[in-house]
Amino acid sequence: MALLQQPPKVITLAITGASGAPYALRLLQCLVNTGCQVNILVSSAAQVVLATETDWQLPGDKQAQTAYFAERVGAKDGQIKVFGKQQWMAPVASGSGAGEAMVVCPCSTGSLSAIANGACDNLIERAADVHLKERRPLIIVPREAPYSAIHLENMLKLTNMGALIMPASPGFYHQPQSINDLVDFIVARILDQLCLPQQLMPNWGEST
Repeated sequence: MALLQQPPKVITLAITGASGAPYALRLLQCLVNTGCQVNILVSSAAQVVLATETDWQLPGDKQAQTAYFAERVGAKDGQIKVFGKQQWMAPVASGSGAGEAMVVCPCSTGSLSAIANGACDNLIERAADVHLKERRPLIIVPREAPYSAIHLENMLKLTNMGALIMPASPGFYHQPQSINDLVDFIVARILDQLCLPQQLMPNWGEST
């Protein structure tokens, strides 16, 4: 993965249909808190998962979704933009308009396969393809168990392309007391990889 020389100002967050919606929402909150502009891409399956795993009920219209996300996380005007899956004129569809980094969280195995094989059939896949071809940071957060050989081969393929695979597998050495603590473990590691400040988790060897 390309190394960031400084904290990114614009990040693309893609939310797909794997279980793990709380990871995405907590990450979004943290990105907003750091002052990043966030371009959000939400698959149809992700909307179902969000409604199943959280109390979030996204409206159908993208403009309404932008307002909904912004209100839920306290974003400033214009800090969040939601783009539709066929919105090919969105900035994230081109290397000249995409942000400095992209995170797919959580990443379904279907999205994993499409990205690994350059399908580009929707804006999530195209945006990820842009980050690969432009050698910009792309973080994939798969959430599945167990992994098949196909899943593992796709992860290896993306790793060899320069993407960073970060499975949603929280550790326990910080003695988590709640589900939120487990979510924060993964989100903290993502923020670390993005060179963004975080106080969710101390680094190894630091006192809590």
